[in-house]
Amino acid sequence: MTPRSVNDLDFTPVSDVTPSPVQWRDQVIYQLLIDRFDNGQEQPPYDPESTTRHEWNPEHGKQFQGGCLRGITRRLDYIRNLGCTTLWISPPFKNRKEVKDTYHGYGIQNFLAVDPRFGTMEDLQELTREAHRRGMYVILDIVINHTGNNWGYLNDEPMVFNHGEVFDFGFWRGSDGNALKCEPDKFGDDDAVWPVELQRPECYKRQGRIGDMQSDAPDEMISGDTGDMKDLDLTRGDVRDILIRCYKWWIAQTDCDGFRIDTVKHTEPYATSIFVNAIREYTQSIGKHDFLLFAEIVADDDTLMKYLGKNTPNKEDADTQEYPALRSCLDFPLCFVLEGVIKCQKPGKVLMERYEGFQHYFRDFSQIGEYFVTFADSHDQIHHPYFRLLHGQQDERVAILMVGYLLTAMGIPCIYYGTEQGFDGGREDDDDYVRETMFGGDWGAFGAREGHFFNEGHTLFKSIASIAQIRASEPALRYGRQFFQQISDDGQDFREPETPGGVLAYSRVLDTTGILMVMNLDPEPRTALVAVDETFFPEGSEVVNLLTQNTTTVEKASDGTTVVVRAEMQPREIAILKCR
Repeated sequence: MTPRSVNDLDFTPVSDVTPSPVQWRDQVIYQLLIDRFDNGQEQPPYDPESTTRHEWNPEHGKQFQGGCLRGITRRLDYIRNLGCTTLWISPPFKNRKEVKDTYHGYGIQNFLAVDPRFGTMEDLQELTREAHRRGMYVILDIVINHTGNNWGYLNDEPMVFNHGEVFDFGFWRGSDGNALKCEPDKFGDDDAVWPVELQRPECYKRQGRIGDMQSDAPDEMISGDTGDMKDLDLTRGDVRDILIRCYKWWIAQTDCDGFRIDTVKHTEPYATSIFVNAIREYTQSIGKHDFLLFAEIVADDDTLMKYLGKNTPNKEDADTQEYPALRSCLDFPLCFVLEGVIKCQKPGKVLMERYEGFQHYFRDFSQIGEYFVTFADSHDQIHHPYFRLLHGQQDERVAILMVGYLLTAMGIPCIYYGTEQGFDGGREDDDDYVRETMFGGDWGAFGAREGHFFNEGHTLFKSIASIAQIRASEPALRYGRQFFQQISDDGQDFREPETPGGVLAYSRVLDTTGILMVMNLDPEPRTALVAVDETFFPEGSEVVNLLTQNTTTVEKASDGTTVVVRAEMQPREIAILKCR
């Protein structure tokens, strides 16, 4: 029976505890939405030649499509074969029964139950068990900032944030969305909110919804409701304790390996710090010594550094101690510039400048990768209109370059589901369009109602898998420092990438090993001379492309001093080069 009170929770793990990985940089994360990934039903593979496509009805995109936890479990080998070793799944917790548009899982009604539309607690336990059996890990997306639309303001008015004004509590919602008339001790499982300790109006700030989600006003962003989802009052110790107990219990029940914490920028930093520290201490006590806690914080590097457990404290920032020492953050600053560089809209110089900025924050440059989960696509697309990476693109090689960069640059790389199958959804004003299903139906990718999209023979799948395999076999690609290389066309004039397009080159260096990545961002062939460090690429040595096994020889440029690798690149090609 599902517990109704945090006082009923037992934090003793129900199964053997799986230790944390030795190093999270060894992992490649695969992000998916439970409802959109696999519905567990048998169907033939998608055939672009014979499958009839249909126009999407926007209303369908807002509804549950039938994806389930068992569907994920049966596709673990597919994910593993792509080269991904860790799952990041959308919140599996129970959302409101009568609400059809919270398929994403962020509108929680019961913090102690799996949403029955996704499956059961046993299904989630089986997923983590099967993942661990394959040497994989599972991260749950969690929410501490708000609950679902479990209650209404007085007269169910849609109150809007007004300079911190606290509005009157109206009523608890029943399973039909209307006001409950019964006493709390008569509330059913689908009524109000659970656990019972959250059935108190004082647990919520009650300051109305955020009027402008792009607002920089910290009081509104931290204390306002996110849409109709109700903001929890994390300044209260009892509310924090309820959430800490709930999420400790999920770890005990599921043996999961990490949490991605939603909307952290909308929470009080000191309150999140207490939560993070409590979860970290609990996981260490049961044998998970590096439980991954990473956060969604849409901000610049200056802001992110306040949240990260970095190796150099910022003594000039007096309020840093109030911020949580998170294990990692989603790397929004990288995402803000990477797509523009890969798509020849921004010069590679802006990418270089982002990494150069790290010298202000870190003493040990090689450790930077621990702190960032890098990504190009996601379910939110907060960084631009709601377009997938390949939306409007005719050349799928753009996706290979983008994911190839994530897999060979510093950070813990994360691949968004469907990228490996060329999903290209998008719409200016609707994030449902970047949340297609992998199994057809009313919201199937490419408008396909029939067929699944788990094609391991897809060019993108195979290309990503090949790069991921090289990453797994080369420690320098996981732990090494990163440097950008100068390029020349004539062997005389070496320059940084100051104009969009062309050739982008960077290296990863670890101990005595150097690996050089060269990308031709243009849709035409390019030949470039890439300046290299002779310590790792001695003149006359043979260099092999780990992707194609083609070889070249390190040579001296015509300027008589610069040691170079001559890269003859096909359109939008990536080469991964290493001395034999």
